[in-house]
Amino acid sequence: MQQIQHGYRGLSLLMNLNWDRLLYAGTLAFALCAGAYVGSLLN
Repeated sequence: MQQIQHGYRGLSLLMNLNWDRLLYAGTLAFALCAGAYVGSLLN
C-alpha cells in the first residue's frame, strides 16, 4: 500500500512540475489538426 501511495505522490509531483509542457504539447497538436482541417477545406 505504501508503494502505491509513494508512486502516486511521485506522479502527482511530476504532473505539477510539467503541466505547462503537457498543455503546450496539447495546444500544438490541436493547432496542427485545426490547420490540416482548414487546409483540406480550401482545396
